[in-house]
Amino acid sequence: MKTVKKTNAPTTSVAADIFKSYDIRGTVPDQLNPEVARLIGRAFATEVKGERFAVGRDMRISSDVLAEALIGGLMESGCKVVDVGRVSTDALYFAVGHLGTDGGVMITASHNPPEYNGFKLCRSMAEPLSGTDGIERMRMAIEMDDYIVERGMGICSASNILPQFVEHVLSFIDTARMKRFKVVVDAGNGMAGAVLPAVFDRLPCTLIPMYFEPDGTFPNHLANPIEPANIVDLQKRVLSEKADLGVAFDGDADRMFLIDETGKPLGGDMVMLLVAKNLLEKNPGAAILYNLICSKAVPEMIERMGGRAIRTPVGHAIIKPLMKREGAVFGGEHSGHFYFQKNWYADSGLIAMLMAMEVLALAEQPLSSLVASVDPYFRSGELNTKVKNIPKTLDKIIEAFPGALPDHTDGITLVFDEWWFNVRPSNTEPLLRLNVEANSADLLEEKTADLLAVIRGRRKAAVKPKRQSTGRRKGRGESSE
Repeated sequence: MKTVKKTNAPTTSVAADIFKSYDIRGTVPDQLNPEVARLIGRAFATEVKGERFAVGRDMRISSDVLAEALIGGLMESGCKVVDVGRVSTDALYFAVGHLGTDGGVMITASHNPPEYNGFKLCRSMAEPLSGTDGIERMRMAIEMDDYIVERGMGICSASNILPQFVEHVLSFIDTARMKRFKVVVDAGNGMAGAVLPAVFDRLPCTLIPMYFEPDGTFPNHLANPIEPANIVDLQKRVLSEKADLGVAFDGDADRMFLIDETGKPLGGDMVMLLVAKNLLEKNPGAAILYNLICSKAVPEMIERMGGRAIRTPVGHAIIKPLMKREGAVFGGEHSGHFYFQKNWYADSGLIAMLMAMEVLALAEQPLSSLVASVDPYFRSGELNTKVKNIPKTLDKIIEAFPGALPDHTDGITLVFDEWWFNVRPSNTEPLLRLNVEANSADLLEEKTADLLAVIRGRRKAAVKPKRQSTGRRKGRGESSE
């Protein structure tokens, strides 16, 4: 029988700043260690009030020991734990939905450097916990030593969900329509390398693997494909192999970016265009969500195909519930997160890759030509600037660019006849993140320089325009994970 232990004073000291907007994340062992992981397990069981949970982990050096401790905390609360072992984050979400557990935990720090680790948390049906819905209450439970306590230990059993997961992701496409593409995939020594061979075994494509050996030290480059330096090897290999496309995954393989046959990276919004095209052909008139950083090309194509385009702020904690309310078949973000209704509204880079490849197979043209046919615009990519006084700087931006009504949905968005921009604060750092899109390269260069001059308080600095961008061009910043 479960009871609740309550005390009136804090008894445990855990760094408050590991509790983020979308997950729990910090450095090992100073912020995250087995004792902290055990307490997180107890706090998670207390928050969700469930009986059965799935737990997975990535290949980081600290992931096994943190998983063992977290499972211990769940068992102390009387829970039954299904340990699915080393998996990608989207495979953990699949396990939660497929096995019908009350929730799940993925031990991962995604794209962060090796010294980091963390916990991605979800309720039943892969519904995410966020800072305002669960994670902050977990922090308070740990601080106050206030947990569900079970008289009797729970149990843990192991489960290999990879075969079922492969069947699930392949169900989104017609494998008979796939062509004999030559595909170079950079797994970044992350979890994609453990999943993709089983998927490509079922496709007629030739897989050229790069850095498929899971290694939490990231010996080749950080598993963060949104940073241009981390996809250089992939770009070179695509050209040398004369491949049809390249694919880059982040460390826990929930995000994915494409490289066309010329070696150019596609932004997450361009990948979204391909997936949206696929789903609208199969689901005429469907609703599709896109975040406000995405190119105008995204809603234009959705509406041109008869779909319903719904604009949202950045962040999965916002997008997933809104997808459910709107009955949307798909949602996407510029950061490489892609959410699917038939995937319990959870994100999967692997499903997005397969659906984009199916569109390419039917298009009978190179990937670069396919994207160019739906993308007439020029973009800056995401430009990050450290700012001392963010509210004051935002006011200056509005004053400097009159003539359009400011949209405060997420930061500031101003839309003009031939260009638009969004500038928004970082969730974790004193940064402003700027994205600009224009109808021409010259206009993009001019307006980006004008904006940076206001934000940085100095003269204009010319910015070379890019037709497509994977995102950030200055600073590391954080993703919407």
